[in-house]
Amino acid sequence: MDTNLTRHLQCIPAQPEAPGLPARLSREVLTFAAIGVVSTAAYALLYVALRSVMDAVPANAAALVITAIGNTEANRRFTFDVRGRGSMVRDQFGGLVALAVALAITTASVNLLAALVPGAPRILELGVLVTANALATIARFVLLRTWIAGARRPLPAHAAATQPKE
Repeated sequence: MDTNLTRHLQCIPAQPEAPGLPARLSREVLTFAAIGVVSTAAYALLYVALRSVMDAVPANAAALVITAIGNTEANRRFTFDVRGRGSMVRDQFGGLVALAVALAITTASVNLLAALVPGAPRILELGVLVTANALATIARFVLLRTWIAGARRPLPAHAAATQPKE
């Protein structure tokens, strides 16, 4: 291989880094976003299927609950690099907290739409819910990052040095 090419490849960081963000956070954001796209697509398909047999609020709730479990597990494993069953129940509980926030945001959105635009077309309803889900995703990232990954992060070197030894 050309030595110039080898030298250039060595300069590329192993993990993508967004401007102004540490590499680990950049990787987490990118992975979380990719999982979010897949989860949102699954949510939208489930919502459309369920909406044909039930009202908007229960269809939204059911689609969110069904996708939240897989979303939390995928983020646990791929975004925050947590494996094993040791903290799975605790982590899924954190996912349920994030689900409650998402459910509150999306339910308020669909109820507001119904009040402002009675009989709104399903495509508008879905658009409002996907947008509300995008807002809820920001809250989900912060909650899951704190809940799942926060407890496992080592203290910075300067903080660890001041901690009492056991």
